[in-house]
Amino acid sequence: MFEKLSDRLERSFKLLKGQGRITEINVAETLKDVRRALLDADVNYRVAKTFTDTVKQKALGQNVINAIKPGELMVKIVHDELASLMGGHAAGIEISGKPAIILMSGLQGSGKTTFTGKLAKKLKAEKGLKPLLVACDVYRPAAIDQLKVLANSIDVPVYTEDGVKDPVGIARRAIEYARTNRNDLVIVDTAGRLAVDTEMMDEIEAIRNAINPGEILFVVDAMTGQDAVNTAKAFNDRLDFSGVVLTKLDGDTRGGAALSIRSVVEKPIKFIGTGESLEGIDVFYPERMADRILGMGDIVSLVEKAQAQYDEKEAEEIARKLRKNQFTFTDFLKQIQQIKKMGNIKDLAAMIPGVGKAIKDVDIDNDAFKGIEAMIMSMTPYEREHPEVIRGTRVQRIAKGSGRPVVEVNRLLKQFDQIRKMMHKVSNMGPNPAAMMRQMRQQQGRRR
Repeated sequence: MFEKLSDRLERSFKLLKGQGRITEINVAETLKDVRRALLDADVNYRVAKTFTDTVKQKALGQNVINAIKPGELMVKIVHDELASLMGGHAAGIEISGKPAIILMSGLQGSGKTTFTGKLAKKLKAEKGLKPLLVACDVYRPAAIDQLKVLANSIDVPVYTEDGVKDPVGIARRAIEYARTNRNDLVIVDTAGRLAVDTEMMDEIEAIRNAINPGEILFVVDAMTGQDAVNTAKAFNDRLDFSGVVLTKLDGDTRGGAALSIRSVVEKPIKFIGTGESLEGIDVFYPERMADRILGMGDIVSLVEKAQAQYDEKEAEEIARKLRKNQFTFTDFLKQIQQIKKMGNIKDLAAMIPGVGKAIKDVDIDNDAFKGIEAMIMSMTPYEREHPEVIRGTRVQRIAKGSGRPVVEVNRLLKQFDQIRKMMHKVSNMGPNPAAMMRQMRQQQGRRR
């Protein structure tokens, strides 16, 4: 995500930092290169020009030329303007009404149905809501089945009317069903088309008028670049949607949609989606995205992802086991599964300042844990709790059961023993993990 843009911007700033003396001329040259970088990232031309003009005005106004570290000051100005371009601050989602109603819109293939499941899971977990998903895509083959599978995986009901081709009526009756069954949140998944057409727009506008949603979210594939902005404008002209969702931000996207869409339609980007996993949803924070674009990492989001998978009681239990050297393969397997839930491993590593650039050309397999998981799952429950008994024929059985060579099982046992000893030593020296989590939450609360 944004790798090419980040590289181009870094080269642009090197032009400025490499000068023995900073002048208005080389500031202008640097910003000219920045504008080219934005255009190459498929940012709207008008947006790119306005952006660089604003940066130049602020740079000269803040006397970059006479600053002690003019290159760093320029980076800060660009960072602040990038964040402002994308909205400045995170936009909340409106949950009001009985029930609260969210209408999903977007083209076919944008990831709208998958994101519907992600949003239901997030709001159910974080706000304690009782969602109802509504299948109003009555045209795409298997669309209703896809929504049912997603809903079943998060234990959420789906309202469908098999064989009925009246999405407006389905949506209206779904709201009554939600009231009867005390669902306090309704998320309506609508049909998309391969391109914007009058029939689609008329239909979704009729659904909006029938159910009067509190939120209308426009879901767009970030990989479509400038086309995403044009599509957003067409939808906004008809629906006056309340927010944008950018999906597939973990793909080979140049970032133009994220940087342009806010300025063109004047509506906030509320969420971003990554991957097919239902955990792949994040609130959109413009400042954090600006950090990522400029290669500064995003440690706050990384901490929040970790906190979402760990609670204080669990952290206390792990700390206790580490102090007593009782950390087992059962605990280890649970930690691996929680790390995987946080998202793509390479994306997570890139959130650490300085790491993103270092690993950009490194192929990190997101299935790297599969072999380890297979070996642990091939152990008996007793063996997982008492790894010291695993030797001889037990090793051979585990190797055969997991499809891994004996030498790999022995390597896992040796490495686990070393890790356990190291973690035991560190846990007796450092602070309590649960206390650290409490402190991080307090710091983030003050930041907000």
